[in-house]
Amino acid sequence: MRKLDFASLQVTNLEASKEFYTAKLGFELSPFSNPDACIFTFNKGEASFAIRKPIGNIEGKELGVGASLWFAIDENIEDLQARLIEKEVVLPGPIQNTPFGKALMAKDPDGYNITFLQPN
Repeated sequence: MRKLDFASLQVTNLEASKEFYTAKLGFELSPFSNPDACIFTFNKGEASFAIRKPIGNIEGKELGVGASLWFAIDENIEDLQARLIEKEVVLPGPIQNTPFGKALMAKDPDGYNITFLQPN
């Protein structure tokens, strides 16, 4: 195994999550989406992942615990942080310095951590 090729998150409300990822986080909806899933691109189409209706029964399950998707960004992370705060996105903490650069986490409606990284 050399690299992760694609990631898909199961969500409790596809329409609400689609609105969050497009309107609040700025992801672009791919034309390859379907009624059961939404595929997104970010950062000029360089990254893609999906959210989807549940494959199995997720009722009563805690979804986002332990999962985080990381996206490298080209913009200043402080500007991104200000924009996300303005859009009332839940940020579980401040910008962190990591060995890879500055990172900022946002929580999606199901509790998944979406991490944005401004590389060193």
